[in-house]
Amino acid sequence: MEQQPTVTPSGADETVETIFRIESPRIIAGVTRVVRDVGIAEELAQDALVAALEQWPRDGVPDNPGAWLMATAKHRAIDLVRRRERYARKLEEIGRDLETTVPFEEPSAPDDIDDDLLRLVFTACHPVLSAEARIALTLRLLGGLTTPEIARAFLAPEPTIAQRIVRAKRTLATKGVPFEVPYGPDREVRLGSVLEVIYLVFNEGYAATAGDDLLRPALCEEALRLARVLAELMPKEPEVHGLVALLELQESRAAARTGPSGAPVLLRDQNRRRWNRLLIRRGFAALARANAVTTGAPGPYALQAAIAASHAQAYTYEDTDWRQIATLYGLLAARSPSPVVELNRAVAVSMTEGPGPALAIVDTLAAEPALRGYHLLPSVRGDLLARLGRTREARAEFERAAGLARNERERELLEARAEECR
Repeated sequence: MEQQPTVTPSGADETVETIFRIESPRIIAGVTRVVRDVGIAEELAQDALVAALEQWPRDGVPDNPGAWLMATAKHRAIDLVRRRERYARKLEEIGRDLETTVPFEEPSAPDDIDDDLLRLVFTACHPVLSAEARIALTLRLLGGLTTPEIARAFLAPEPTIAQRIVRAKRTLATKGVPFEVPYGPDREVRLGSVLEVIYLVFNEGYAATAGDDLLRPALCEEALRLARVLAELMPKEPEVHGLVALLELQESRAAARTGPSGAPVLLRDQNRRRWNRLLIRRGFAALARANAVTTGAPGPYALQAAIAASHAQAYTYEDTDWRQIATLYGLLAARSPSPVVELNRAVAVSMTEGPGPALAIVDTLAAEPALRGYHLLPSVRGDLLARLGRTREARAEFERAAGLARNERERELLEARAEECR
């Protein structure tokens, strides 16, 4: 195989880490199929990363680095399985079978699906784990998120998240949880956690916690793909279609959310001609399917999709039906209350009733422990204060928000807004 030119050690390290961050979910999923243990699979994936860090600076980056990492991790998995076999004949048979048939054949069924990443999500969302542990573990394995990034998604301390992930991997191993997409009632039991995980992975791609780039498109694409697969697998589940609709509509704005330099572009300033009309139509269709199979009140994902649809229907920012959006946020707050939903509702209220009533809502959230390090709280408050003409206070809020932001692009935007308030 041809190799790319040899790179400097520091450049190779950066290349390996970037590729590994993108490829690690598939590597972990593929290796889990062999060893049937997500904790061991993650360790073997890390071993492949170490091997790449050792070899690529010397030999050059392979043409297909993702395949190189996968092959290296699987070879280590095969060696591990061989070492664990008790009998020499069984060892030879297992080793030969693994080399020729990996991934293993799975029993077929009418609603079975051959997707290792989806198996990984459902395995990590097994009921033997707490809801918080399921989500944290899957974000780590599927999204390749770091502990600080997961802590931000949970609005929780980093040590808490780290302990949660370690305990979750240990529990899955000791309980012998199978690597599978379950059927019937078992699938429905895990569905809520699976949907939440896919949504959080998409959110990390849509607005990266840290780093130099606002977007991580690979995470958005993978989350959207998994949501679409689930919709085919569970056509009568309204919240699955609601999540698909939400992700399609959110992703439709991706091209307009950053400028040529990668700087964020606020919703009011986005060129809506750059919004992807195909994704918008797909989102509307998924929302219609969700409404068609809903028997009671709409669920949280369908409500959020309806909010996104309201934005998508407006050809200009001024055409936005903010009253409808505020009503939908009120329904969402009643259906799935959270301080983040209330903060978003305050933004919609500011557009219908003015910044004063909205500021009153935001001020009630100041004591929320979950929002203590959430940079969007002072950001929204700064915007409302600026609209009220209280520019000195607004500047202080934007500066506080910039200090809390860990994404470089968001920090630059907030610092610029603080400067505007001088």
